Amino acid sequence: AGTAMDSLFWCMGAQGSTYPLNGFVANQASPISAATLLTERTDFKLHRLGAIKDSVGKDWPALCSTYRSSILPKSRYRYQLVNTLPDAKRCQPFGRSVITWEAGHTYPGDGDNFGFMIWRKRNCCFL
Repeated sequence: AGTAMDSLFWCMGAQGSTYPLNGFVANQASPISAATLLTERTDFKLHRLGAIKDSVGKDWPALCSTYRSSILPKSRYRYQLVNTLPDAKRCQPFGRSVITWEAGHTYPGDGDNFGFMIWRKRNCCFL
């Protein structure tokens, strides 16, 4: 409800398709929507390259060790707009539509340069 599904790796929820990974956005609804899609695609690409290790599991062997995941677990990620006009009050999950919060976060006529802080859920153990 309002977020992307992990099993649909080729879809970034309300933002659009995961592919192509070259930076092209086919249907740019708004500058923030396009920037969000490119941010999510970048994280997807880093997972595909094996650059990000993840820790997921229900029991201690999987929970306490990290592994390379080629599929982005979208449910474990959130992003927060930090510039040009920051949104410090909340983090948005990957795949959620930006239409509910994008108003007032762009300068008129200028500035489709956005920065996002990416938050990732990590499972940690202390043995």
